[in-house]
Amino acid sequence: MLIAHLPAGYIVASVARQRSAAPSIMAAALVGSVLPDFDMVYFFLTGGKVHHHDYVSHWPLFWLAPAVVVLPAVGRLAPRWFPATAVFFAVVMLHMIMDTVAAPMLWLAPFDWSKFELTAVPATYSNWVISFMLHWTFALELLICVTALIVAVCRNRRDGGRQQA
Repeated sequence: MLIAHLPAGYIVASVARQRSAAPSIMAAALVGSVLPDFDMVYFFLTGGKVHHHDYVSHWPLFWLAPAVVVLPAVGRLAPRWFPATAVFFAVVMLHMIMDTVAAPMLWLAPFDWSKFELTAVPATYSNWVISFMLHWTFALELLICVTALIVAVCRNRRDGGRQQA
């Protein structure tokens, strides 16, 4: 996915905030939704010889391991922060799921190096970005972005109505 990770995180945070008044849910969701892609810095510094989805920051098990430790600890030691922590790990995993739609992902690394993807985006154009934007999966990204925009507008209208009342 190219553009839908942050909007997807916003949607998840908006739903979570309806269920919990815990602090920092939105921040946790927005950071978590794009955090795996910070490996792009290393990708560009090394000349992009290895696809960034092969880096450890894109291994779902890499994120599952700390989640298994952190979530119970936060639930016990700082329960007020549990919703934000849970949302953080949920959107990180959502990032992996979204990437799997149109790019190979190492879901079982480092135990199995098999790559999984829903569909391959053929390099039909010289620029890979154009190939992605003209593939049907980009319509899913646009749908996520439009949904996030609608959620934001509805939230703004609802919150604006509360401030004037």
